[in-house]
Amino acid sequence: MWSDYRDVSPTYAEHMITRVTDGSAGDADYGEIGKVYTGFRNPDPRIAQAITTALGNAETVLNVGAGAGAYEPTDRTITAVEPSASMRALRPGDRPAIDATAEHLPFPDDTFDAAMATFTVHQWQDLPAGLTEVRRVTLGPVAILTCDPDLVRTFWLYDYAPEVLDVEAHRYPTISSLGGTAPPAARQACSAWSFVDQATHNRFAEHLARDLEDGTWERAHGRLRDQPTYNGSLVLVVAQ
Repeated sequence: MWSDYRDVSPTYAEHMITRVTDGSAGDADYGEIGKVYTGFRNPDPRIAQAITTALGNAETVLNVGAGAGAYEPTDRTITAVEPSASMRALRPGDRPAIDATAEHLPFPDDTFDAAMATFTVHQWQDLPAGLTEVRRVTLGPVAILTCDPDLVRTFWLYDYAPEVLDVEAHRYPTISSLGGTAPPAARQACSAWSFVDQATHNRFAEHLARDLEDGTWERAHGRLRDQPTYNGSLVLVVAQ
């Protein structure tokens, strides 16, 4: 179920925070990079279960920076907040999102039983203010899915496109501050690629294609194909 706050002004936070083209409130323009999200950014059921577990028995859940709606539980009443018009447009018609930002949530205190935020805190322009706002409107647990910047560079992609993961490592907040081949479209679904130049894209594609062809990638990273899990930089932070 999804709640509907249609009485809230659709431009509630427009004057409060700098936006880009389609209303995106972070450092990336989701009017461009959000076009392929639903084709490549598919939720992993194991991560989805971890989030659902973290939310406990909450009946009403706020999803901040909700994007297209990945990882939203289907058995709860969800209120989604998303400043990007392009990302809101990717959501199913029966799952609308409110145009607002984490730093200025248009809800009374203690409105929701729980809150969630997946791959969004690195886009917040004022992290402490955003976290304070989320806590203000939430009675129970707050589950934040993000990446640990100290672990981002351990991913095999760093061998081929270090600039991209260097960007990611600098964008994600520290955890303590919170208490195969990739085609061009798949790269577009990761916002860090929008911060590097075309030469980096070309070098990555050529280098990776060459290593896939001659077996270099398989020898260095092929074991990952048979692993049931991967111990990477993804972290689920839960505040009770």
